Amino acid sequence: MPKVSLSGTIRGEKDPNREIRARLLYTLFSKGWDIHNSNGDQRISLSNIERQIIKSHAFVFTPGATLEDLFKAISIFVGYQTMDENLHCKPTVLLNSDGSWNPLFDLLAHLNQLGTVKQNHRDYLLMAESTDVVVDILEAARDKCMAESVIAEEESGPIKSFETPLPQNHAGNVCVFCSASIKDPAYLLDGYEFGKMLAKNQLGCVSGAGNSGIMGEVVRGAVDAGGWTGGSNVPHIIELEGLPEGLSSFWLRPDIYTRMRVMIEHSDAFVIFPGGSGTVQEMLALMILKHQNHPLMAHKPVVIFNRKDASGRFFWQPLIEMLSSWRQNGEFVIVEELNGIIPQLQSMLSCRFTA
Repeated sequence: MPKVSLSGTIRGEKDPNREIRARLLYTLFSKGWDIHNSNGDQRISLSNIERQIIKSHAFVFTPGATLEDLFKAISIFVGYQTMDENLHCKPTVLLNSDGSWNPLFDLLAHLNQLGTVKQNHRDYLLMAESTDVVVDILEAARDKCMAESVIAEEESGPIKSFETPLPQNHAGNVCVFCSASIKDPAYLLDGYEFGKMLAKNQLGCVSGAGNSGIMGEVVRGAVDAGGWTGGSNVPHIIELEGLPEGLSSFWLRPDIYTRMRVMIEHSDAFVIFPGGSGTVQEMLALMILKHQNHPLMAHKPVVIFNRKDASGRFFWQPLIEMLSSWRQNGEFVIVEELNGIIPQLQSMLSCRFTA
């Protein structure tokens, strides 16, 4: 029998989503689907999300979207974008009867307008307004994919991990989460200049080791200024675009979750530069780890670069608004000017290293 992963958390016997979940359980089970997380008591983490994706044949998200639900949904969307074979012909339906998924949809539509998300998210994250139509949407999407899609065989490349020691005058590593697809020269220049700023201030640059967009420019700026650079990527993305030249260290990982983890492990602070759905995924991961008081994020500052474009539009405003109900004091800082990021990082890092 096919297995569906049912997201969402039930908070006690009076939770209004309890009845919705009961109807979903009945409908799915009666139509021949086995159900993972039927009780709504399974937590999402970087260490278990890939296993859940591999063993499931479809995904259904309930109303009352939590931070973890948002992370799982955006992770699946990123997987669709990067043609993750573990998501081949595995549809996703979001039950949005309470409108709690609207902020995510609004954010993805905003990023689509800005050009960092090329796909229409509604073609991948399928909307349902009631439990009655969930199974029909799931099965129609799955049948269509089975009839039309073919996975291309991939050849594994020769890239391997390598390591270079940190320099003696090193002041810490800053992980830059950003877009690999932006082609706007103004954004690319910001990325290149920020890479140079990191190097000139003895700060290492950790990235997703992409060769294009802002991601590639940040590395190039740091390398050209003589800085230490480290990055992580997965085989099938490396085969598509290669690695940026001059990386000091590279950590090859099998999936985007272990990739994200090794980047976090090697970083002392994080900057959320203009990016796409992958950057949203990474920001959500940082927040979840902070909420869990995870050692990986202990005393590590996060800065969101909410860049304003020529039209006066702030890049990350929808993300900041989406996170507002979960944001805790000091969890992240918002900076609107490129030249303000390094002073903010230096101030926060001095507190971290003296804590």
